[in-house]
Amino acid sequence: MSHFFRKSLAGAIIVCLLNWHHAAAQDTARYKGMTVNLDEVIVAAKRIGFDVNSFIKRVEDDTTFYRAFKNLHIIGFSADNDIRVLNKQGAVQASLYSQTEQEVTGRCRTMKVVSEKVTGDFYDRKGGYNYYTAELYANLFLAKGTQCVDAAGESTERSGGSLARHKAQLKQLIFNPGKPVRGVPIVGQKVAIFNADVIRFYDFSITAEDYVDGTPCYVFSAKSKPGLSRIDRAEVVVDELITYFNKENFEIVGRKYALSYKTMLFDFNVKMNVQMTKQFGLLIPALVTYSGTWNVPFKKRETATFTAKFHQFTSAH
Repeated sequence: MSHFFRKSLAGAIIVCLLNWHHAAAQDTARYKGMTVNLDEVIVAAKRIGFDVNSFIKRVEDDTTFYRAFKNLHIIGFSADNDIRVLNKQGAVQASLYSQTEQEVTGRCRTMKVVSEKVTGDFYDRKGGYNYYTAELYANLFLAKGTQCVDAAGESTERSGGSLARHKAQLKQLIFNPGKPVRGVPIVGQKVAIFNADVIRFYDFSITAEDYVDGTPCYVFSAKSKPGLSRIDRAEVVVDELITYFNKENFEIVGRKYALSYKTMLFDFNVKMNVQMTKQFGLLIPALVTYSGTWNVPFKKRETATFTAKFHQFTSAH
């Protein structure tokens, strides 16, 4: 198996990148084959103008989640980074706990390590990462040297080849769940839960709930149907996807994922949770947690968890 295949698969795992009430009514959306369960609050809201079809379209087309992670490149912050790799017995065999500070001047950022504690073989002899989970975490949240972005928040360092493609695929998997991702082996099309040939494997619902911080939200949930045949289950990658939208402005305040897949060649089973905050008028991730296991040929099974906490935000100088 190629290095690129393993990297793309690992990207799929990190994602991409759901507990609801019993439905009181059903509404068939304009998405072919989709039936959406609504709770009592949403049924009442429909009577005074809540448009189910428009809301689902908003879920599918949302870009605020993607924008929020880009915003980490244009503001300063402190971060607590906690990565743990587990052995077969569930004990920690390698770990990193660090505190970092990012400073932004104009469109460029620098990051310094305030403190760091490492255990086990987290790093290799050359100072690189021994584990893909750690490497992917660093690609997402850590920065070395000075890194700059353009007005759209994109890196000014243009690179080609498989690494650039991998990073682009990883962003799509994490920030645009529910949409197909070209070039990711086997699972790329199966994450597209809004596609007509995938919709039939899911139960969908819209409910009204308060988020963990008390924010009133509309909650869109997609969950794979129970009792799927072995053949149908092989078409499912996204087990659960829950997205919390602020009722006032429809910005995402939180999202949960659960993904799994198993073949004779590889398997993975992961969960991810993201909580948002608002700083300087910008939507920003405040907490990102991940837990999962994955296994591909010629590599040892890797089971890991990580928690990223962002706080003490500062505006650019």
